[in-house]
Amino acid sequence: MADAFNNHLAPPLGTPSPSPTSSLSPNPEKKSLQPRIRRRNRLITSCLECRRRKLKCDKLQPCTNCTKFVRDCVFLAPALDPAGQAKLAEVKEKMGMLERTLEEDVARRRTSSTRTTDGSQSQLPGQDDGDSAGELSAPEDERDLEPTPLATEDAAYYDDADDDLVDLGIQLGKMRITERVGGYVRPRLSEELTQALKEVPPQQGDISPAVYPTAAGSSPGAYLVPGREYVAPSSSFFFAPEPRRTSLMQYLPAKGTADKLMQQYWESVHVLARAVHRPSFERQYQNFWRDISMGVEPRVSFQAVVLAALLSAVISIPEEKVLAEYGVAKQELVENFKQGTETTLSRANFLRTTKLETLQAFVMYLIPLCRSEVSRAHSALTGTIIRLAECMGLHRDGSHYGLSAVEVHVRRLVWYQICFLDIHTCEVTGPRPQIRREDFDTKFPLNVDDVDLESSFPPTEDVKHFTDMTISRIRFECNEMRRLIWMERPRIERKKTTLTSLLSKIQNFRSAMEKTYLPILDKTIPLHFMAMQIYGVLSTRLHIMSLNKYASNQHRLMPERLRQILLGSGVLLLEHSMTIETTPALSTWTWYHGAMQQYHTALLLLSELYAKPRDPAVETRVWRCLDFAFELPPALSGAEKSRMILGELRDRTEAYQSIRRVRAPTTMSKPVGPRIHAHEYQQRERERARSSSVISGEGTPQTKASEVPKIDFSFTGIPPWNTATTDPYFYMPPGPMSPPHGSDTSGSINLAGPGSGSGESPGNDPMLDIDWVRFIAYLRNLIIEKCDVRLMEICPE
Repeated sequence: MADAFNNHLAPPLGTPSPSPTSSLSPNPEKKSLQPRIRRRNRLITSCLECRRRKLKCDKLQPCTNCTKFVRDCVFLAPALDPAGQAKLAEVKEKMGMLERTLEEDVARRRTSSTRTTDGSQSQLPGQDDGDSAGELSAPEDERDLEPTPLATEDAAYYDDADDDLVDLGIQLGKMRITERVGGYVRPRLSEELTQALKEVPPQQGDISPAVYPTAAGSSPGAYLVPGREYVAPSSSFFFAPEPRRTSLMQYLPAKGTADKLMQQYWESVHVLARAVHRPSFERQYQNFWRDISMGVEPRVSFQAVVLAALLSAVISIPEEKVLAEYGVAKQELVENFKQGTETTLSRANFLRTTKLETLQAFVMYLIPLCRSEVSRAHSALTGTIIRLAECMGLHRDGSHYGLSAVEVHVRRLVWYQICFLDIHTCEVTGPRPQIRREDFDTKFPLNVDDVDLESSFPPTEDVKHFTDMTISRIRFECNEMRRLIWMERPRIERKKTTLTSLLSKIQNFRSAMEKTYLPILDKTIPLHFMAMQIYGVLSTRLHIMSLNKYASNQHRLMPERLRQILLGSGVLLLEHSMTIETTPALSTWTWYHGAMQQYHTALLLLSELYAKPRDPAVETRVWRCLDFAFELPPALSGAEKSRMILGELRDRTEAYQSIRRVRAPTTMSKPVGPRIHAHEYQQRERERARSSSVISGEGTPQTKASEVPKIDFSFTGIPPWNTATTDPYFYMPPGPMSPPHGSDTSGSINLAGPGSGSGESPGNDPMLDIDWVRFIAYLRNLIIEKCDVRLMEICPE
């Protein structure tokens, strides 16, 4: 009987089947040309014994052969009708497609494993290319969640816009925003703020609103003027008539002053934004001054590197200290070294160079420029350096070319600094990131000390202690996770994946990062403590990036599960930022804080604060952050400060947008209409809980594995680190997706077909005549045979 059944399901001879060689081929053209599996449905009219023994059956009942040898003569059931035959053919065809898909998946996993093993591409911590289970299964509270229609990725402008205005946006407290908020364009931001003002409850007797505190003597439009941190590239950097043949000594200070500035570079800049290998650079630096003393001009590319390092050093020093120690205003020194760097880069023909040193100088020039205040010019220069780097092959790992350990290390440093500039400038000014993760295979720089790379046997793996490279490595890995989020957000809007899946990836990344770096950091050491705060800012930003487009608006409230994540991560982000800016032991590195975040999160916190009533302890903690971000007097009430912030921000945004003349898409609706108030939200939550309890048959609603526990806001201090094991404020991710109500929760697939076990009438379904138990057994054996995968645990007996 078993043999007859297997023969019945086995494809006849001559039927094309996918060969292992063709199905494992990575060539997409060959895969598209593979023949589609088709199976014949030949009718079986012989009895099973004649078929098994390969005898000619005369179809009698019993047949002559069985009568002669005294055997049981058994015939199969009558042939299926045309509808049944069509369904059976469809099942067989799907089975063939399943076989091919499994084979391709195995080949893809093997290829990915091989690629990771030989180091051709760095793998983000906690991320598995094959881990896509549950991406299309959204929890109940996320299924109807839609992004706000008032935010878009791209912008257009009217022709009568004022190009003389520096496109830095407006300044409000410590926050600088353009028409982009959190990386998205908000062309109707002033109208959104006007609507938000209506939601803030007015104070009794509040006849005249509080006036926003501004600096004494500042002009009405001072918020449009660039701040002290702004360093603009020269307009003639690209299109100068010819390279300026000026002398290096016109920009280079005395050796004693240069040495002092270089020491400042190593202490304040190099530890955060590493772009050189220090031992080899210091040797070249000594040769640089020896050549100058002998009257020999050093090579132009290294001149640019030195001047770029001096530029970064000056920018990292407070104005008062520059004036006291060097006897000159900081702005004059910055302008001197900036022009010197631009001149030497132009003389080094940076637009057509093939020298890594020239590109290295260009990166070192852009690092101090692209911080808290970034203009369209910075974004254009970043786009240029991306194309130059790719033309020089920096997007391919240096180990492929047989280079030395130091050369490979420097190439990786320069490439990942370019990757950071790409993400940072696109968030502030746009457009989308130009570098995609699948377009490069450059590995992360090794977490090792610089001196180890020049040893007889340079390291090939990361070490397990704090090194010169640790902070930069943390930054690079967090930045690449931001790149992944940029690519995942459009997929969420197209319903190709879910927010829960993305949040799970973020949590896996954070868990892997903290497992790697938390044991090697000591918060009693200032530099280690700074690394903790940097990671705190960058890791909590990942949640903000994922959720800011789904924040509560005038039409709907964000589900409570996601609001807890948004509020908790937003508060932690601002608290880590406050720690960096207010801790005296960290003042050496505060200059670079603007490159990590720009306080846009404060707007989200303010919006969510009035979307739904919160606990007083939560409001106190949130307002502590908002007072710092917007530089507000703490004596005012929450409602007064809210109206003050929203009113001032609306007026300044309206003035800026009237000058910039940004176009709103015609499909973008105006922010009008009543908000879903708190009592309506609570009523919906109660109805949802009641419906869940009815379905589960219990008095209380079911607890879903995908729900996130509420974040405890009782903590009043500033957390130095968020750990997955000891810190109660660490975000716990959504767990595995719970199955829909009424589905099989045993972990096995329901193979009984429709209507089985549910009380439904099977009707005249011809598929019920098939022996599904044997069919599945055959399918299981076939999968194991063809794919060489141990699936016995997935498909038990």
